[in-house]
Amino acid sequence: MTDVPLDRQVLHRVENGVSWITLNRPEAMNAVTWDQRERVIALLEEATATPTTRAVVVTATGKGFCAGADLRGAPTTTDRIPGDVARTIRQGAQRLIAAILDCEKPVIAAVNGTAAGIGAHLALACDLVLAAESARFIEVFARRGLVPDGGGAYLLPRLIGPQRAKELMFFGDAVPATEAQALGLVNRVVPDADLAKTAREWAERLATGPTRALALTKHLVNASLDSDRATAFAAEATAQEINMTTRDAQEGVASFVERRSPTYEGR
Repeated sequence: MTDVPLDRQVLHRVENGVSWITLNRPEAMNAVTWDQRERVIALLEEATATPTTRAVVVTATGKGFCAGADLRGAPTTTDRIPGDVARTIRQGAQRLIAAILDCEKPVIAAVNGTAAGIGAHLALACDLVLAAESARFIEVFARRGLVPDGGGAYLLPRLIGPQRAKELMFFGDAVPATEAQALGLVNRVVPDADLAKTAREWAERLATGPTRALALTKHLVNASLDSDRATAFAAEATAQEINMTTRDAQEGVASFVERRSPTYEGR
């Protein structure tokens, strides 16, 4: 186990309304430990609960974004019984992915290198995905005789369709950033040197937007993938009703009427 303090293994800072969460174990290609996972989940929950935080960036140092799960540091039991594995997955990888999907602030993945296994799903669960040209995505599970976890079989078909998802999951081949963009896994590919700058531009632009409207929009889009039309339409109407009580919605309407640029406060 590393003796590096946890707050050095997962770096965190808030700048201009953006929460930057940076995996920082480059020597391990940022394979995520149990402790790191818990810190990332806590930081995402903190972002949701902090009004002055209005966007999130998840990124990493070194050549790897996240090489998957590193089980060192996880609680151990002397005797495994039926149900232990399922419980570990529910409380571990699935909680991490759910924390991103449920975060009420827009979350950008800035993928600086290899994203494999749960590392790929960590990126793909984000609302927007920026990838450096050197990045690649690997559904590594089948190579190891494993079933995808961390929501992979939920996320991938919704992003690229079931047949493409099966191709990636069955073969476990590395998908370069440009191919990932063509498939629809990535929003934009940028030169490695421009990744942080582009992530900052995107995040700070989101951080000046109507934060509650973005949160409701995120929820509507995510929920629509599991909804019928009547349910989706009802949710849309309810979201609009809620959003119209916000200061930002009132500012947006007023700025339109007054023919000026809006100034959103995130409230």
